[in-house]
Amino acid sequence: MTFSRQSLEINAPAEAERLSSLLVRTVRQEWHRNGAVIGLSGGVDSSVVLALCVRAFGPERVRAIVMPERDSDPESETLAREVASNYGVEPLVENITTALDGFGCHRRRDEAVRWFFPDYDPASGWKVKIALSTDVLAGEMLNVFLLTVIRPDGVALSKPLGPKEFRQVVAASNFKQRTRSAFLYYHAELSNYAVVGTANKNEYDLGFFVKHGDGGVDVQPIAHLFKTQVYQLAEFLGVPEEVRVRPPTTDTYSAPITQEEFFFRLPFSTMDLLWYAMDKGVAVADVARLTDLSEAQVIRAQNDIIRKRRATEYLRLEPIAFGSSAVATTV
Repeated sequence: MTFSRQSLEINAPAEAERLSSLLVRTVRQEWHRNGAVIGLSGGVDSSVVLALCVRAFGPERVRAIVMPERDSDPESETLAREVASNYGVEPLVENITTALDGFGCHRRRDEAVRWFFPDYDPASGWKVKIALSTDVLAGEMLNVFLLTVIRPDGVALSKPLGPKEFRQVVAASNFKQRTRSAFLYYHAELSNYAVVGTANKNEYDLGFFVKHGDGGVDVQPIAHLFKTQVYQLAEFLGVPEEVRVRPPTTDTYSAPITQEEFFFRLPFSTMDLLWYAMDKGVAVADVARLTDLSEAQVIRAQNDIIRKRRATEYLRLEPIAFGSSAVATTV
């Protein structure tokens, strides 16, 4: 096969038509649902899915739910509203802060943060985030997360998270995605709609989602598309430029952080090409020449993809129902 920087180019008009048709067939004809509910974040993935659903069902059969909370960047809601307006959809805002307070989301997370930084006080303007520690191309390292707090004076302090502390920060933070999922299904059940997910291939295959949170949906129309391919669809579908040029963010922690910093550790343009080459069996030497990386860097990046995919396989499993053959009988 010919491997080049154009290998990831798609026929965006044809793909948009194919996905819209599949949504109609699946949601309307097979499931007999009246339309679609989408969690609209102001990011490119949810914007593309909204555009596809409007093409499939019409704006009057699409519910765009915007769900900010205490730590959300206000720009996310602004962009989400702009996207909805762009496609003729009236957004519905559900602020989930009160629900999260009921779960103790921020309290439980902040407890773990104070194990490292006792003076941490979000009420006084402190910010927090977690992120993987290094660029994957820099060297062979384990996926170790750093906890970073930013003091009100702008000084950033970081420490590596141990397993116990990492689990508490993540488990508490995941209340956010699971709460959003509950709101999406509330609105879906009100109208007999389906919940349409927004995960791309990078997120779905590498486990960059919360099980029964943003992963808890009825259909994932773009889970086969690399992020760079989602951008191609976004341009064709007329997603506003402000969304297309904004760096993808987790928008989960109070301190700003991009998806690349938080989890992927590579620019999407590089990662997608390396991943595609790996799946297609392209020789490492050929990949290195095309990407201007060393062969060792290519191998490190591809191994990181393999490790993440393997480590998160549990997240993609369907619930297992033990069949009747497992029933114990007495003799």
